[in-house]
Amino acid sequence: LQYNRIWIPDNEEVWQSAEITKNYKAGDSFLHVQLEDGTDLSYPVDPAALPPLRNPDILVGENDLTALSYLHEPAVLHN
Repeated sequence: LQYNRIWIPDNEEVWQSAEITKNYKAGDSFLHVQLEDGTDLSYPVDPAALPPLRNPDILVGENDLTALSYLHEPAVLHN
């Protein structure tokens, strides 16, 4: 999962984009991520409910939502 981009919940922005900076292993209770502003964060996760993946930049602004690789609330709001 290292280098994948994800969405994490945020109290102010609703969803915030982050990049995974260290491989996640089954059973880990934290994801090591870097936010878009460069802040490093250990984000607590439930292994049964990992955060949603972010679509590639090429799909940003897509008119047809069914063309998105990942279709979930943060993807729709960001698009």
